[in-house]
Amino acid sequence: MYSRAYKAAVALPPLFWVALFLLLPYSLLFAHSFWSVASGAIVRQWSLHNYAELAHNWMYAQVLFRSMKIAGAVTLLALLLGYPLAYYLSFCAGPQKQLLYQLVIVPLWVSYLVRGYAWKTILGSDGVLNGFLQYLGIVSTPVEFFLYSPFAVVLTLTHIYTPFTFLPLFASLEHIPRHLVEASQDLGASPRVTFWRVIFPLSLPGLLAGATFAFVLTLGDFLAPLLVGGPSGIMISNVVVSLFGAAYDWPLGAAISVCMLLLVVGILFAIERLEKRWSFH
Repeated sequence: MYSRAYKAAVALPPLFWVALFLLLPYSLLFAHSFWSVASGAIVRQWSLHNYAELAHNWMYAQVLFRSMKIAGAVTLLALLLGYPLAYYLSFCAGPQKQLLYQLVIVPLWVSYLVRGYAWKTILGSDGVLNGFLQYLGIVSTPVEFFLYSPFAVVLTLTHIYTPFTFLPLFASLEHIPRHLVEASQDLGASPRVTFWRVIFPLSLPGLLAGATFAFVLTLGDFLAPLLVGGPSGIMISNVVVSLFGAAYDWPLGAAISVCMLLLVVGILFAIERLEKRWSFH
């Protein structure tokens, strides 16, 4: 239907863009991971020293496990908040569906930094939450646990990434044929049985996509731990930022980045396999 020249003219610009801004940076990152630093300069001699350092220094593994734990907690909370909300908007909201949908995605219009500093203001020693608890007489002194802790990181990232989890969930629930739900009800199934046997299985692709968004975005986040995390809330991305910045150890930072990239690709591959296994046609 289209000539070969037309197909090439259409395909080459995006391919060039991907190669220049995606494949080339990844290639440079991969190459840096095999180099080293000596006397404040990068030595372009190929070795596995950086990967051996990661294997022997358990500090990096501990930070990575902490990051995965925080990402898992954020993913779980985002699903627990996003799925009921998406279900309500899709099946129960009625004429107010569009208005409620806009209200849910309004936080995406606000800057990430504004939302992060807002939670820092809320959770601080002189913040809104501590002031409210002291006013009610529940506590006599400010609760230090609220800020600069993994709790603060999980709370902030849950607020930031729940809309990203909600969107694929809502799209998945909206595409469920309503005649299947009506058929289940006509056959005498209760609302609970209809949900678990019809609605939930058909919404699994959206659930997996939302969980992937929340986990991957949280795992790569470094601003929220910097704003509200403190020493106990540092994540692996903060280590990478420090290595590429103040420490000027680009090769080690590149090695950690490559490991994170492989981890994320593995997660995406596993999610794709699960989606194919659980999909309904």
